[in-house]
Order: sequence, then C-alpha cells, then structure tokens
Amino acid sequence: MMHPKTEVRFVDPTIGYGVFAAEDIPRGTIVYVRDRLEAAHVARFANRMDAASGPGKTAYADETGVHIVSRDNARYVNHRCDCNVMTTAYGFEIAVRDIWKGQEICEEYGLFDLGRDIPLNCGCTRCRKQLRPDDLERFHAAWDGLILDALTRVADVHQPLMAFMDAETKHRLRAYLCGEEPYLSVARLARHTPAVLSAIPPDNLKSAPFGFNG
Repeated sequence: MMHPKTEVRFVDPTIGYGVFAAEDIPRGTIVYVRDRLEAAHVARFANRMDAASGPGKTAYADETGVHIVSRDNARYVNHRCDCNVMTTAYGFEIAVRDIWKGQEICEEYGLFDLGRDIPLNCGCTRCRKQLRPDDLERFHAAWDGLILDALTRVADVHQPLMAFMDAETKHRLRAYLCGEEPYLSVARLARHTPAVLSAIPPDNLKSAPFGFNG
C-alpha cells in the first residue's frame, strides 16, 4: 500500500507513468507497506503473466524471489540513483529526503537485488549508468546510512500507513526505535534464492530511464 497523499501522473512517452507527492511528505515518513491486498507469485509464474491475464504489474521481487503485485500507486514508482525513498529490511519503504508537493517519488532499484546487469539512464547527476548484481554488496553501507537517518524521524512525523503495517513488522520497528534490537541492514535483502527471473522481462535490456515500473 502506497502513501495516500500520492498520485500517478504521465511523465512522457519514454518514461511512462510515475508517482508524485500530492502533499509535502517529510523525511522519515513511511511511504509503502506490504498489505493483504497484494498478490504474491513465484518468479516463473509472475513472468508468464501478461497485461490481459495478470492481476497487475509486478512492483518488486522480494529477497526470496517472490514477486509482489501491487494494485495501487506503488507499482508505478520509478528508479533514480539519487532517490528520495528506500526500501528497508523491515518490509516497508521510507522517505530518506523531504519530498515536496508535486515532486516525483523515486526509489533505489539496486535494493531489490535483481541478479543481473541492467542499463540505467535516470538522468540524475549521480546516475550509475547500470544496475549490477553486486550493488547491495557495494552500496549497502551508504544506503543504511540514509535509512538510519530517516528512522530518527519516524516518531516525529505523521505516519498514515502505520495502521496498515502488519503486527510483526510494527513490533520489529518499535524494538529498534526503543533500543531493544539492533538495526536490520539492507544487506539482508540479498536474495536467498537464485535470481533466475526478475521483475524485468528478460528481453527488456534497453537503457531504462525509469527502471521497470513506469
């Protein structure tokens, strides 16, 4: 489930659609939680689905290789190397920068450990030009730093998605915030099963200014 103060807009014919903030969303806001309405499919089945027969576009694949199909704005979130939102090892995504009204919400696809090289052309000054299978290994410390900084703000900002967070995730988050458990690094997002198939169709190897969602 995506933050309620977001909307899908058409960006351009190359990028397609993207998700934009309908109101200011401050750093530390949880912008996505997995909910019961999302369908989960094993990778092989998810890649057989087409627009006519499938229940929705794949938003992401988790660390076990299971594809999560979102039915709301989450499936249109695009990649940028200077993203303002990051997924966490807790199962939610958090704003790592202040997101102003009208600004596009973009995430870091390297956190999804897609398992192969994929060209990028996101247009930002920090563009890495390519997603690589070792991105998590190379960048997890820097990504953890951004997430840790954002987590310091969780209790200080409005959290409309907290009511939809499952009990286990909520417990783990509170345990970290209360100092009862250590932080869970995004290094844990590395796949536990081989990335045989990803959320990106195998024949889609063109430079992706938006990644695989838009």
